[in-house]
Amino acid sequence: MGKKTIYILGFFIILATILGYNYYQKIFGSAITETTILYVTTSDSLVDVQNKITPFSNKPNTFLWVAAKKNVSKPKAGRYVLKKGMSNNDLINMLRSGWQTPLKLSFNNQDTLEKFAGRIAQQLAVDSISLMTAFTDQEFLSKNKLTEKSVLQIFIPNTYELYWTVSAEKFRAKMLSEYHRFWNADRLQKAKNLNMTKDEVITLASIVHKETTKKTERPIVAGLYLNRLKKGIPLQADPTVIYCVKQVKGQDYEVKRVLLIDLEINSPYNTYKKRGLPPTLIAMPDISAIDAVLNPAKHNYYYMCADADKIGYHKFAKTLTQHNKNATQYQRWLNKNSIKR
Repeated sequence: MGKKTIYILGFFIILATILGYNYYQKIFGSAITETTILYVTTSDSLVDVQNKITPFSNKPNTFLWVAAKKNVSKPKAGRYVLKKGMSNNDLINMLRSGWQTPLKLSFNNQDTLEKFAGRIAQQLAVDSISLMTAFTDQEFLSKNKLTEKSVLQIFIPNTYELYWTVSAEKFRAKMLSEYHRFWNADRLQKAKNLNMTKDEVITLASIVHKETTKKTERPIVAGLYLNRLKKGIPLQADPTVIYCVKQVKGQDYEVKRVLLIDLEINSPYNTYKKRGLPPTLIAMPDISAIDAVLNPAKHNYYYMCADADKIGYHKFAKTLTQHNKNATQYQRWLNKNSIKR
């Protein structure tokens, strides 16, 4: 073999090596420059994905080429965690298979089903209309002995692991499953000891939740309301009256002071006019409020009033005489601060 032939052969070997290396780098070389989260919607094309990864990829121009080589024409929707150093091959495989990373979804107490649907829609791909449709589906409600007003109780404020693309129906099923898990044998026994159903516990918990934001006070408030229920005394809970006012005025209507005229509202939720618990919960209680009802403080209080000396807290009383003194003091504070509504 002559020197010329050897040179030509060597040239082609080097060329093949270079081309092979470039080919390998396009497919398997590091492409993602920083760990980030990629959201792909059902309407996104591969071009849309390319545009989305451009800010954190050093090979965005070869992304479509690799996709074509792997016969991938449409990415699967999802929330994907892209790790630094991932190749276009890794990314295409992820998008083709739908290898999502679940997210931590959290929600706190919500006053209404509509507000809750909006809160969830901010964190998942599903829209609030689809969620509301699933929540109020009559077949679902009937099967689970719920109503459009009581269904709010199956959503226990907490943090849950879900896929971003979860459907409204699967989200609903997940929440119902977690609701049943929440009501374990211990909590069910405590409810039974109180001679209350799950629905009744959550209804009272919603009032306790709205009555005070102080977790240390909630067992005391729960015990007070349970004392009144045992004696057959109307709960006379201001949060239920505020609930009635908002039913008329709208959920965004602000009520800082309950007026005498409010106490006359004719509603089964007005615990000044109706004895016992309201028909359903008045808001979504958090776990501390539910557990406060299941683990109430033992005492002889029957009356409570906001504390004018310690804002955010309450003064508790065993007698109406003492309560009236507390209430007069608080009314003076309201008037002094020009709080008329």
